[in-house]
Amino acid sequence: MNFRKLLLLATVLLAIVAFFTFDLNRYFSLAYLQESQARFAELRAQQPLALALGYFVVYVAVTALSLPGATIVTLAGGAIFGLGWGLLIVSFASSIGATLAFLTARFLLRDAVQARFGQRLAEVDKGIQKEGAFYLFTLRLTPVVPFFLINLLMGLTKMKAWTFYWVSQIGMLAGTAVYVNAGTQLGQLSSLQGILSPALLGSFVLLGLFPLIARRIVDGVKRRQVYAKWAGVRPQRFDRNLIVIGAGAGGLVSAYIAAAVKAQVTLIEAHKMGGDCLNYGCVPSKALIKSATLAHQMRHASNYGLSDATPAFSFKAVMQRIHDVIKAIEPHDSVERYTGLGVEVLQGYATLLNPWTVEVALNDGGTQRLTARSIVIAAGARPFVPPLPGLNEVGYVTSDTLWDAFAKLDDVPQRLVVLGGGPIGCELAQAFARLGAQVTQVEMAPRIMLREDEEVSALAKTALAADGVAVLTGHKALRCEAVGGEKILVVEHEGVEKRIPFDQLICAVGRVARLQGYGLEELGIPTNKTVETNEYLQTIYPNIYAAGDVAGPYQFTHVAAHQAWYAAVNALFGDFKKFKADYSVIPWATFIAPEVARVGLNEQEAKEKNIPYEVTKYGIDDLDRAIADSEAHGFVKVLTVPGKDTILGVTLVGTHAGDLLAEYVLAMKHGLGLNKILGTIHTYPTLAEANKYAAGEWKRAHAPQRLLAWVAKYHAWKRG
Repeated sequence: MNFRKLLLLATVLLAIVAFFTFDLNRYFSLAYLQESQARFAELRAQQPLALALGYFVVYVAVTALSLPGATIVTLAGGAIFGLGWGLLIVSFASSIGATLAFLTARFLLRDAVQARFGQRLAEVDKGIQKEGAFYLFTLRLTPVVPFFLINLLMGLTKMKAWTFYWVSQIGMLAGTAVYVNAGTQLGQLSSLQGILSPALLGSFVLLGLFPLIARRIVDGVKRRQVYAKWAGVRPQRFDRNLIVIGAGAGGLVSAYIAAAVKAQVTLIEAHKMGGDCLNYGCVPSKALIKSATLAHQMRHASNYGLSDATPAFSFKAVMQRIHDVIKAIEPHDSVERYTGLGVEVLQGYATLLNPWTVEVALNDGGTQRLTARSIVIAAGARPFVPPLPGLNEVGYVTSDTLWDAFAKLDDVPQRLVVLGGGPIGCELAQAFARLGAQVTQVEMAPRIMLREDEEVSALAKTALAADGVAVLTGHKALRCEAVGGEKILVVEHEGVEKRIPFDQLICAVGRVARLQGYGLEELGIPTNKTVETNEYLQTIYPNIYAAGDVAGPYQFTHVAAHQAWYAAVNALFGDFKKFKADYSVIPWATFIAPEVARVGLNEQEAKEKNIPYEVTKYGIDDLDRAIADSEAHGFVKVLTVPGKDTILGVTLVGTHAGDLLAEYVLAMKHGLGLNKILGTIHTYPTLAEANKYAAGEWKRAHAPQRLLAWVAKYHAWKRG
C-alpha cells in the first residue's frame, strides 16, 4: 500500500476512533436534538450562514465516514432550517458525502478487491457500464437499503464518479424530503420508528418499484420508435409463432425447442440441412483425422510392438469414407426427422421483408411469404478468403469446398500449402501430412494457435513438425503466381521474400458471419463482424433474435446450440421471463495429435486481465493408462484462485483431451473445486485419472505443513 493510501486510511480510522472515543454519538440522538431545538433556533437567528455552513460540513463528514447518525442529522436539517432550505442543504450535503465515501472506497479497496475477485468484478463492471445508473437510482429510491453500503460497494465498480453523484442527488431526493419534513415536526416525534411507519415503508417500496415500471414504459417507447417505420405493417394475426433462418446447429436447436413446446415453427434452409458442422466442418474433418491417425499408427506400429508398415490406400476411398460418414449422420439433421418432430421445413432462400414477414424463394421454384411473431437468425458463417493478389488465378479451396474438390483427386496432393495457423489450419495440415502430403503451413503471427499459452503453441508446432509439416510462423503471404505451369505462393519473412511451390492451397485463415443477402441491411439491423444483439440475443427489433456463428462471440457448434436455447425460449416466452445468455463456462478443443482442450482462463488471458492465479500441472507422461497406450505425452494445467481450489480455467494437452475436459466443465459450471474432483472415484486404469492426479498435485502443494508436523510428533509419541 502506497503512502497516500496509508495516510488516507489513517485519517479515516483516526476520525472514526475519535468519534467513539469521545462519545460524539451522544450528539446524534433524537433526545439531544429535541433538547437543543431552542439553541439551534437562536443560532439560526443570530448567525444563519455560519450555522448552515457548519451543519453542511458535519453532514458531509458523517456520510463520508459512514458514521451512525445520518438519520438524526437529516431530521435536524428540517428542524433547524425548515422544509425548503433544509431539503436544499441536506440534498447536496448527502450527495457530496456519499460521493466522498464512494471515492474513498475506490481508492483504498478497489485494487485489493480487483486482485482477489478480478474475473467476477469484470462481469459486474460490464453490467454497471450498461445499466449502472438505473440500478443505483432504484436503490436510492428505497431507503430500506443502507445508503452507506451502497456508497462503499459502488466504489468497487468502474462507475464514473459524476454518474454516481448525479444519480444519488436525484435518487435520494424523495427519501430525503420525507425525513426533512419529519424533522420540521420534531416536537411530535417520540422515536425514529415514528418516521418509518409500516405505511411509509410501504410507500418507499412502491417508490423503489417506480424505476422498474418506468423501465417498462421506456422499453415500450423504444419499441414504438424502432417499429415506427413499419407502422401499419404488423399483422393482426401471425402464420407462425417462430421462423428460424438457417438449419445449422443454432437453427436446428431453436426449431426443435419451439416444436417441443408445441409452437408453430418454420425452419428455412437454403442449402444443406445440418449446416457447416455436418457438411464441411466438425464431421468431415474428424472423419479425415481418424483415417490419418490410423495411417500414422501403421507407420509407427513399432510403438505397439508390431512391425512398421507403409499404409496402402486409395485417396478416393478415404474421401469417399468421409462422405459416407456425413451420409450416416445426415438423418439426425434431416428434413424428415424435423418434420416428424413437428417443424415445417422449407428449402430455399429467406429474405426479411419487415420485422414479422419472411419471403422464401423456394429451391424448387416459386415463392412463399410467412409471418411470425418472432424470428431467429441462425445464418452461420463462411470461410474468410484473404484479398491475396493472384489467389483466384492459381485456385484454392477452403474448409467448405475441399471435401468435394479433393474427392475428385486420384491421389493426396503432393505439395499442399495451408494458409492459417488456427485450429482449422492445424488440424488439416497434420491430417494431410499423415496421409502423405508434403505440407507447408504459413502463419503470419509469431506462433500457431495464438489463443493458447505459448507452451501449448510450441508443443503443437513440434507435433506438426514431427509429422512432416513445415510450419512457417512469422511469414506473411504476399501474392500467388503461376510460372511455367507451376503454382507459387510468395511469402515474406524478416524482410526477405520466399517462394513456395504448391499443387493445392487451402485457405484456413478464419471464418466470418454471413451478414448479407437476407435483408439485414434493409431492416437496418446493426452488424459489426456479427449481428449485434443484447444479452438476451435480441437485435434492435425485440422480436428478432440471432444465434450461432452469425451472432458470435464464439464460433463453436456447441455454443450455437447453447445460444439457440436462449433465443428460442426468449422468443417464445419473453413476455413472462427473459434469460441472459451465459458464456461463463465455454469449452473448446483442437483435434490435432495431441489434442488441445480448454475451458475458462489460460495463463496468457489471466495475465492480460490482471487476474491472480495459481498453476497446478500434472504430466500425463506419468499416467498408467497413457503409458500402456503409448500416448504418454501432454499435461493437465489447472488455474485456481490463490489459496483456494476454485477453478479459473483448465488446459489439457494429450490424447482424448476433448473428452477429459468434460469433468472440468461440469465442475466449473456448478462451482465444484479440485477437492471434489480428488474425492471422486475414477476408474483404473483410465485417462480420466489424469484429472484426479492433477487435483492431487494441488492438494499436495496446499498441505497444512504445520499441522502435519504436529501429526508427525503425535505418531512418534504413539510409538513410544
